[in-house]
Amino acid sequence: MNISKSSGVRRKVVVVGAGAVGATYAYALSQSGLADEIVIIDRNEDLVRGQVLDLVHGQPFVPTVSIKAGSKADYADARLIVITAGAAQKPGETRLQLLKKNAEIVASIAGDVVESGSQGVMLIVSNPVDVMTYVALKRSGWERGRVIGSGTVLDSARFRYLLADHCGVDVHNVHAYILGEHGDSEFAAWSMTNVAGMMIDDYCPVCNKCSDWKIERKTIEQQVRDSAYHIINAKGSTHFAVGLALVRITASILRKQNSVMTVSVMLNGEFGLKNVCLSVPAIVNDRGAVKVITGNLPPQELEALRRSAGILKDAIDSLSQ
Repeated sequence: MNISKSSGVRRKVVVVGAGAVGATYAYALSQSGLADEIVIIDRNEDLVRGQVLDLVHGQPFVPTVSIKAGSKADYADARLIVITAGAAQKPGETRLQLLKKNAEIVASIAGDVVESGSQGVMLIVSNPVDVMTYVALKRSGWERGRVIGSGTVLDSARFRYLLADHCGVDVHNVHAYILGEHGDSEFAAWSMTNVAGMMIDDYCPVCNKCSDWKIERKTIEQQVRDSAYHIINAKGSTHFAVGLALVRITASILRKQNSVMTVSVMLNGEFGLKNVCLSVPAIVNDRGAVKVITGNLPPQELEALRRSAGILKDAIDSLSQ
């Protein structure tokens, strides 16, 4: 099936990894109308075949899109390569404990992408995503913006949901970010949080829903941090919300939207940090993360970002041990 946009450039997305996250993303992407072609790759050929068949049988109900199993040759003309492959996070296991299991897998895939001559963008989802983004970027040798991680886009969505639920407002009227590691050292950037255009500290007297906002803040932030653990303990994995988060990132890349999102990106001096990938607000378009937004974080948030960076640097250093 050959469907071309008027520009003559096909919006081809390659999904590496046919497990729960990769398949859920492909399912959500197929309904979005964003892609002309979705290619799924996995070492488990039976799993790929089954996932593709399940998806194509639903084509009468979704926008026209080609969905097929593929190989590393498909990287060459892909606009976006989304890497979800890797060992799954087990109950009670932190994301950083997945480090050595997945670094070799991600490095190998990144090498194949480079060898294909791809001019697209790599989006890393495999955990621990910040370290895997670093591994893929270093292996590729590409400019930093073309290799990004899903980072805390999902964590920020969880944060927005919890704030909206607490304040009793539509989640679309809440703007808030989780920064740092996609993991235990992430933190809420309260200084960048607003509801209905009002900074959170100004909105609280209007909201009048909590007796002690400082305690409520800590509770909400901890709920965000623990969300994945609760879901994994309850059902084994998280994949619905992350699939939707990936579609949102995909939209900004394929449609050149210049959206500001907390993707994981290599820092080159921003916030006083270098040679580490973590989540900060960045402008995302068809070239990846093209600009890091360096706002003035208050001292406690800047310290939290630096602490998170230190933990990730230690994890990166452990790869050579």
